[in-house]
Amino acid sequence: MKLSPLQIARYQYNPKLPGMLRNGISEICVKNGGATESVADQEKIKALFPNTYGKNEIIFQKGQNTSEAKKQVVGVILSGGQAPGGHNVVCGLYDALKATNPENVLIGFKGGPSGLLDNDFIVFEDDYINQYRNTGGFDIIGSGRTKLETQEQFAVVVDNCKKHGVNALVIIGGDDSNTNAAVLAEYCAAHNTGIQVIGCPKTIDGDLKNEDIECSFGFDTATKTYSEIIGNIERDANSAKKYWHFVKVMGRSASHVALECALETQPNICLIGEEVAAKKMSLAQVADQIADSVAARAAKGWNFGVAIIPEGIVEFVPEFSVLIAEINELLAGEKADKFNALPTWADKYAFIEAGLTKESMAVFAILPENIQQQLFLERDPHGNVQVSLIESEKLFSALVKDNLAARKAAGAYNGKFSALHHFLGYEGRCAFPSNFDADYCYSLGYNAFMLIQYGYTGYLSKVSNLSKPAEEWVAGGMPITKMMNIERRHGADKPVIRKALVELEGAPFKFFEANRAQWAVETCYTYPGAIQYFGPAEVCDLTTRTLALEKA
Repeated sequence: MKLSPLQIARYQYNPKLPGMLRNGISEICVKNGGATESVADQEKIKALFPNTYGKNEIIFQKGQNTSEAKKQVVGVILSGGQAPGGHNVVCGLYDALKATNPENVLIGFKGGPSGLLDNDFIVFEDDYINQYRNTGGFDIIGSGRTKLETQEQFAVVVDNCKKHGVNALVIIGGDDSNTNAAVLAEYCAAHNTGIQVIGCPKTIDGDLKNEDIECSFGFDTATKTYSEIIGNIERDANSAKKYWHFVKVMGRSASHVALECALETQPNICLIGEEVAAKKMSLAQVADQIADSVAARAAKGWNFGVAIIPEGIVEFVPEFSVLIAEINELLAGEKADKFNALPTWADKYAFIEAGLTKESMAVFAILPENIQQQLFLERDPHGNVQVSLIESEKLFSALVKDNLAARKAAGAYNGKFSALHHFLGYEGRCAFPSNFDADYCYSLGYNAFMLIQYGYTGYLSKVSNLSKPAEEWVAGGMPITKMMNIERRHGADKPVIRKALVELEGAPFKFFEANRAQWAVETCYTYPGAIQYFGPAEVCDLTTRTLALEKA
């Protein structure tokens, strides 16, 4: 296989570790922090996790290694959607394991959690690992979205681990995957299996974060990748001067990606779902906000602009959320078959009109027909509308077009409006990791093995002080239960890691809020360009604007 020059160069990159992890395995000791409790529902979470709840946070520091010297056989999986840097977590884990004892073994279970259930695996060796250092993707062992959540599944996992002599598992994933890791850790502890479980925080969406986890890995690379493309679109818009570009970016449950891309590129409009929800904005009000920018720029002779739309924006609009809930009920059970059997869209529309409340029908009626039909596409496994299939970038450009037509009819607008649409999603999930993500992920993997070596279970690999140079990063661990609360899922109370939403009082949003009025009217675009891997640290090792503002 012929390699690209960049791939060859990235193989040779040596990721930077936190200072205390550079001392050598024999000179790393543990410093205990305070006991922990969950972010909410403490009594309920404690009752569900009697063996792993309330443990101390820890950090690693220079000192005599007091861990038990023994051969370690560790299993690892990648779980959920891809994120840049996942390969380096595996490489860091492998290198720490082999540095401690060359006889240690790392087993990769293929295809995510299903590999653990099916006993589909590979035993890592140097030649195989070295093909994936500092590269994007999850193709080293693949990934999957199978959930580990039943007692029967846990018993199969334990049985398969024992076939290989596995004494620890590392689960690399997002909030759901690490919730599953916590539940599996509790099962293993309760049944005295001798198997430790360690998690690593992954998601490009940026919503796995809190006072301890400053950033999930992959967010840095993905947002830099999207920001490069948005900057290129801005440059094109400012050159052609005749199009409004509506750019949808990843982030169904939170708007971190959209906000970071806005901070990087300074578009005319960026919608923040959390603000829309807090202000209880309607679709019409959101469209009016965008149309105000279009009209103000048109008055200056600028019939062009850029708007960033988070993937999950419609779920933050209260009236739209009610509409979705009513549609889910309208098509529940056998009613879906009756609806699907109707021969024409006119027949289906009449069925919808008869089944929705007057208020929700008013919302439905203003939607473009193609968006209306998208709401009735294939259901998810639970029978609900797949909101991710809704082309929200096209929805809002259509609503803005209608808004502007009304303004023009009233003599309040005399510009031109021509929209182009983009969805930036998969382009960012498997990019070559930035130096930050390459370093951070390698550190997370290396650190995960130190947690294993010292006997911890139910812990998340934690590296903090990330806005500083890697030498000053702090490595340690925190109990996963610290991030958990109880939420209603599929009709039952479940312990889950709380998703982090954009904080409207936080420094990143406040900076955006202070500048967006100017960005909406003026052309203030910034062009981040491609991710830089070689050159001065101030160019190549930049953290995200979000992290820089939060830690300023």
